[in-house]
Amino acid sequence: MWTPHYPDNPCSSKRRGAGKDRLISDLRRRAKELGFIGIGFSRPERLFHFERFAAWLSKGHHAGMTWLERNTALREDPSKLLPNCRCIISLAYPYSSKKPSTPDGFFASRYSEPTLEDYHQRLKRLCSVLVKMIKSAHGTAVNRIFVDSAPVLERSTAYTSGIGFIGKNAMLIIPGHGSYFYLAEIFSTAPMEAPSVTPVPNPCSSCSRCLEACPKGAIEEGSSVDASKCLSYWTIESKETASVLGREMGHCFFGCDRCQEACPHNRDKATSEVSLPSTEEFLCMRDEVFEEKFGRTALSRAGLEKIKSNIKAVRGKLL
Repeated sequence: MWTPHYPDNPCSSKRRGAGKDRLISDLRRRAKELGFIGIGFSRPERLFHFERFAAWLSKGHHAGMTWLERNTALREDPSKLLPNCRCIISLAYPYSSKKPSTPDGFFASRYSEPTLEDYHQRLKRLCSVLVKMIKSAHGTAVNRIFVDSAPVLERSTAYTSGIGFIGKNAMLIIPGHGSYFYLAEIFSTAPMEAPSVTPVPNPCSSCSRCLEACPKGAIEEGSSVDASKCLSYWTIESKETASVLGREMGHCFFGCDRCQEACPHNRDKATSEVSLPSTEEFLCMRDEVFEEKFGRTALSRAGLEKIKSNIKAVRGKLL
């Protein structure tokens, strides 16, 4: 059975007041009740992984995601996102390990959860519950919630907070759970001092299953991914057609979970559930129908035309 990972607070009450310790303890408890599988606290300081991020950009491994070139100063110094920020709360929320399937046997990436509202909105609502707790304890505190909505190096921030380790596939992995989860952050000016935590050790060692599983060899040494070779990039973010990748895409027309499926820290790798229309229905679908069914889901990120193009690519390779 998977268990939530809540790093113990090694700081004594001598370092901080008992009230501050209690707030952190209460936030951990409430986060668990809300369904979060991990929560950690860190200071708004320059991240250890920023140099790797800058090198990744300089190599052009972000492909067509040019927006990542902007606001690098904010990614380097997260304190600039919120003046007088005292603490960053990192949170991990699970998504289903079952692959969303069409009746005719095609798939979307697990994180898409097409029967649910887009995770950005769901997580913001859950985080707002924790913000209310902070405001109750510190009425003048300013808090900001981020769910893929700011230039934050989320995985590095979560790693610094002690939630998990970063695997060779560049995914944050929580021991006992794996990597099937979303990340969110709460930046706060409340006088909370982040506990000093020991980073979770990386057990990947000689394991190279994720590298071997990547269809285009996008994963490089040093926990780096070349987006120009990544199927998730090509089927979701890229404005270009993914038709040339049809054979490598297998039966997945939105995203790619191969490196996560291969990871021994993830379980239930092969299970799926029918939660999508057939590919034929998608190809015949009108914009207004797509908007009604999926306009508030993660599938809207790619849009109907992109999804149709991807489906043609994966179906075409079977002909």
